[in-house]
Amino acid sequence: MKPIPTAALLAAALASSLAQAQSTGKLKVGLMLPATGTFAALGTAIENGFRLHVTEQGGKLGGREVEFVKVDDESDPAKATDNVNKLIKRDNVDVLVGTVHSGVAMAMAKVAKETGTLLIVPNAGADAVTGPMCAPNIFRSSFSNWQPGYAMGEVVAKKGHKKVVTITWKYAAGDESVRGFKEAFEKAGGQVVKELSLPFPNVEFQALLTEIAAAKPDAVYTFFAGGGAVKFVKDYAAAGLKKNIPLYGAGFLTDGTLEAQGADADGLLTTLHYADSLGTPRDNAFRLAYAKSFKLQPDVYAVQGYDAAQMLGIGLAAVKGDTGKKAEIAAAIEKAKIDSPRGAFSVSRSHNPVQDIYLRQVSGKENKLVSVASKSLADPARGCKL
Repeated sequence: MKPIPTAALLAAALASSLAQAQSTGKLKVGLMLPATGTFAALGTAIENGFRLHVTEQGGKLGGREVEFVKVDDESDPAKATDNVNKLIKRDNVDVLVGTVHSGVAMAMAKVAKETGTLLIVPNAGADAVTGPMCAPNIFRSSFSNWQPGYAMGEVVAKKGHKKVVTITWKYAAGDESVRGFKEAFEKAGGQVVKELSLPFPNVEFQALLTEIAAAKPDAVYTFFAGGGAVKFVKDYAAAGLKKNIPLYGAGFLTDGTLEAQGADADGLLTTLHYADSLGTPRDNAFRLAYAKSFKLQPDVYAVQGYDAAQMLGIGLAAVKGDTGKKAEIAAAIEKAKIDSPRGAFSVSRSHNPVQDIYLRQVSGKENKLVSVASKSLADPARGCKL
C-alpha cells in the first residue's frame, strides 16, 4: 500500500476543518439593509423581526450561534455590488439577508448567484429575483411585486371601476406592481387610461396630481413606500382628490406609515400579505413578543424579517448547520410549511412565497383585515429555469 503524500493529507485536513467550521463555528449573517434615507425605518423593522426569531431560538440557528455583520445599503444600486462583495469577501459571511430596494436586491442576487452564497430577500419584490435570476441558493420571505398588484387589480375590477390611472416611482418595484395590477384589471375588462411616474425617490407630486384631476378616472392605483408613501397620501388628500377619486394601493402605501399620514390615510384600501388585525393565536403571540422586545408595534416588514430567519433556520436544521449543503437546504425549505404570523405559507419552486393576499382598510392607526383578496396566490415566476 502506497503512503499518502503529505500534500494530499494536508488538503484532506483542510477540507475537513473547513466542513467543521461550516457546521460548528459561528454563523455569520450579513445584514445588508437601509439604515438611512427613505427606507431606513423598513430596514430597522426587518432587522428587528429577524433578531426576534433568533432570540426565540436561544441565539442559534441550525445549532450555530449567530453573529451579525451589518452594512447600510443606502438604497443605492450604484453601491450595491461593492457592498455585497465586502460582506462576502472581506467579512466571509455564510448568509446574506437583504434588502428593501429592488434595484439593490437585483445586484445582491447577481453576486449571490455567481458566488453560490445563500441569499434570503426579506422585502424587495423585484420579479426577476424569483424569475429569470432564480437560483437554488436564493430565497424570498416576502412577496413578488406582481402579487399585491395582481390581487388589487381583481379587487378594483370587482368594485365596478372601469377606467384607472396608475402612479408610482419609475423603478423596478413600481413598474412591476403596476404591471401586476394592469394584468388582472384588464383581464377583468377594465382599462388603465394613464400610467404616471416620477424618478425614485422624488416626491414632487403636484404636477402629476393635476394630471389625475384632469383625467377624471374612476379610481387611482399606486405603489409608494416609506417616506414617499407618507407624502403622497397627504398630498392626494390636500389636492382634494381623496373625496372624489378612490385611491387604492399595494399595502406598502399604508404599512409603517400611518402614524405620519394621520387622518389623510383613513379609509384607504390596500392589498398585502399581512394585516394588523389577523387575530390568530400565532400572530397575537408574535405581536406581543415584538412589542415587548422593541417597544414598537410590528408591521409587514417585521414579519418578513422574522420569516427570513424562520426559513434560514428550517434549512440549516436539515443540514445540522452546514451552509455548504445548498441543495439540501433548498430541499428542506421547499418542503416546509412556514408557520408565519401572516398565516402559514409554502415556498414555490422558484423560492417565492405562495400566500394569501389580504384586502385591508385603514382605520385609525391600523390596516384592518377586510377579506382575503386572493387565496394562496403564486407568482408566475416567468423566466425561472430552476
